[in-house]
Amino acid sequence: MLLQATRPPHHIGHGLRSNPTRQHRRNEGFARDDFHINYDRQQVTCPQGKVSQGWHGPYPTSSPTAAPLIVARFTKSQCQPCPARTQCTTSRESTRTVGFPPRELRDLQLRVRSEQQTPEWKTRYAVRSGVEGTVNEFAHGYGMRRCRYQGQGKAHIQHVLTAVAVNIERLSGLPPTDEAPTPRPPTALQNYLDQRDIPRPKSWRPLGN
Repeated sequence: MLLQATRPPHHIGHGLRSNPTRQHRRNEGFARDDFHINYDRQQVTCPQGKVSQGWHGPYPTSSPTAAPLIVARFTKSQCQPCPARTQCTTSRESTRTVGFPPRELRDLQLRVRSEQQTPEWKTRYAVRSGVEGTVNEFAHGYGMRRCRYQGQGKAHIQHVLTAVAVNIERLSGLPPTDEAPTPRPPTALQNYLDQRDIPRPKSWRPLGN
């Protein structure tokens, strides 16, 4: 059995990603969430109170797995004289465009991102992130996306031996401890035999017995 990673690699995702705009990534200026979106009127209001003059889409994106985007546009006459323009856009035309998904997906994004901040969600995701880290390390760190041999039997041996090597590497990296190993709890079969006073091999007994 492959030991689970104690923490995921840095490139493993952590749930639904946050706002992808440049302003949000740099934590400076007005990000998409700073704009008020009115789907009924097909208008977007900027933090300075200007209302968009164009609503286009939804357009399909370049990625087949990404959501379609609606694009709202502001005009030069709105953006160029704005005192907060440098906080909003670095566009050569000095105009801001805001892209966002349709209403149903937008509402879902907001709800999921809010849930991701709760302790309950983080506790559940900690299990998944450890599993993802283990799979990612196995696939990318040890070349397990390709089999070195032909045939299911040889491929299985490759997987098992690679998992053994990964476990050895992880165990060798653990800090030394003087504490005794935690006894392994008996299995259901061991309990069944013990309850009926049926002898069992020593190898079946928990550690320390």
